[in-house]
Amino acid sequence: MKELVEVIARALVENPDEVVVTETEKDGEIVIELKVAPSDMGKVIGKQGRIAKAIRSVVKAAASKEDKKVVVDIQ
Repeated sequence: MKELVEVIARALVENPDEVVVTETEKDGEIVIELKVAPSDMGKVIGKQGRIAKAIRSVVKAAASKEDKKVVVDIQ
């Protein structure tokens, strides 16, 4: 899951070197934290959060194949 989020985020931003993705497990669910440069935050979130929602949908679909619950946190 971590690699999937990282590939998507790097394709969207202007500063791909500043993309940091961490994966932790809490209470039986996987939490993926995505950190990008402040100037790239708008590109990752998108208008009315559409891109962020799309990223979460793709990750959720990939996680459902493995019967896992995944939360994507964009910071």
